[in-house]
Amino acid sequence: MNMQFFRKLPIPMEIKEQFPASEAVKATRAATVEELKNIFSGKSDKFLLVIGPCSADREDAVLDYIYRLRCVQEKVKDKIFIVPRIYTNKPRTTGEGYKGMLHQPDPNSDPDLLKGIVAIRKLHIRAIEETGFGCADEMLYPENHRYLSDLLAYVAVGARSVEDQQHRLTASGLDIPVGMKNPTGGDLSVMMNSIKAAQSSHVFCYRGWEVKSAGNPYAHAILRGYVDKHGKSHPNYHYEDLSNLTELYAASDLANHACVIDTNHANSGKKYLEQIRIAKEIADSRAYNPEFRRIVKGLMIESYIEDGCQKISADEVYGKSITDPCLGWEKTERLIYDIAEWM
Repeated sequence: MNMQFFRKLPIPMEIKEQFPASEAVKATRAATVEELKNIFSGKSDKFLLVIGPCSADREDAVLDYIYRLRCVQEKVKDKIFIVPRIYTNKPRTTGEGYKGMLHQPDPNSDPDLLKGIVAIRKLHIRAIEETGFGCADEMLYPENHRYLSDLLAYVAVGARSVEDQQHRLTASGLDIPVGMKNPTGGDLSVMMNSIKAAQSSHVFCYRGWEVKSAGNPYAHAILRGYVDKHGKSHPNYHYEDLSNLTELYAASDLANHACVIDTNHANSGKKYLEQIRIAKEIADSRAYNPEFRRIVKGLMIESYIEDGCQKISADEVYGKSITDPCLGWEKTERLIYDIAEWM
């Protein structure tokens, strides 16, 4: 093989023993998961916001941001349920660029996966302990999920991963809601097949074990827009798109019909300010069509302390994204209050 083997990394059980989740952390995570299951099953009519930075680049700024969310959550708790995004793994279309805290706990230093594993576990533990939030991450690497499996309350499978068999089968064995994004090319049949696979039971190989999954009834769709063969972004959150998804669900034998709308990525054309308008349009669609109100459970919003994005450098602006552009805090706070009114 044409690769160098640097060192053998600790298995998840060893990391969990070294950096254990306290009983309080476990209880907070369990309560968040239960509330999310109630939302996706229809037992709760609260509206979900999976919200936060495009990538978790530094512990201090991410925690600062989540503390701010905590204050807002208390004011909208009757209508809105917030799950902060702590995305520690980042897919790169060409393989180049910042791959997240897992790879580089310090974006200005060389990759160090051992330090990264420890850093992302510590960050997720601190977020739960200090803010009382159960949080979300992307399952970019199914084999790595167990490093955080006792901490995460929500997981997304990205547009580049949703057709991968190992992602689908691993999702079927998780005990938390898993959002399956439509692929970058936009074919919703790929996403629907991934939801079917995730909601079903399977026998497969996972981390060297033969395992059997129970099936995950809380696997659901995430609409994030798509890119055509000419490289042009197209949204899929409009009324007609939600009608199409409703019809696809109705024609399926899936146990649970649910959807989250990603307001950034190809839906916004990565124009982060468009997320405000998109959120309002989705609220209007839900208000007009009761079926959409039943199926569209929430939004995924990319937001941080400062507007926009920046290049990685030694003098980075605190709380400004180093990957995709995000909505700044002042606009985010106003948007959350508006969503509570709209929904």
